[in-house]
Amino acid sequence: MAMVICDMWDTTPCVSAAQRAAALAPRIHDVAGRLRRGGALIVHAPAGCMEYYAGTPARERARTAPRQRAEIPTDWRDWDAAREAPLPPSLADDTPCSCLPDEPRCTSGGPPYPWTHQADAIEIGPSDVITDDGNELLALLGERRIEDVVIAGVHSNRCVLGRPYGIRQLVYAGKRPVLCRDLTDSYHRDARGHQWGNDHMMTHIAQYWCPVVHSGELS
Repeated sequence: MAMVICDMWDTTPCVSAAQRAAALAPRIHDVAGRLRRGGALIVHAPAGCMEYYAGTPARERARTAPRQRAEIPTDWRDWDAAREAPLPPSLADDTPCSCLPDEPRCTSGGPPYPWTHQADAIEIGPSDVITDDGNELLALLGERRIEDVVIAGVHSNRCVLGRPYGIRQLVYAGKRPVLCRDLTDSYHRDARGHQWGNDHMMTHIAQYWCPVVHSGELS
């Protein structure tokens, strides 16, 4: 088994998103530790932060993994009309802020982004790897003959689905991803509230992409 920790940066441009991610980080740390002790490969994937980790053992382990012959392109994976229903507009748009609808937008979005590395609350263990490259991830999984991949991190309606190391890409590559519902969050501004968006994304992902489980079910 592997666990991919998606985009759990040290901060984000949106205040509320940063607060929710900070609350998730210690829980992700605990579950990753439990899975690591059981022999799982822990993959830290904070996009855009590879320079921060350059030369570290965890980064080198990913960078030098023997590449596999690519059966399909590895890239960002947008909504797939061939296999999933459209998301509600508030979950599908690219709003730069996920604060409550009645709060002022806290950011204009776009680069330069404020993050530099993964949240410090999540330990990088001596056997872990660091990558934001889908080809490197598939090489690591192939080298270790891993098919089952637990996904944690943010955000369920964006990067968790779309990244080259996210759910859609893993499904296309023939892997068996599982999303951990209590270790993820969505990014949206909807009048029905934040929990509505989270619940809708869990239903959507379970229906069209992969199983959704609670961290307590993982062993």
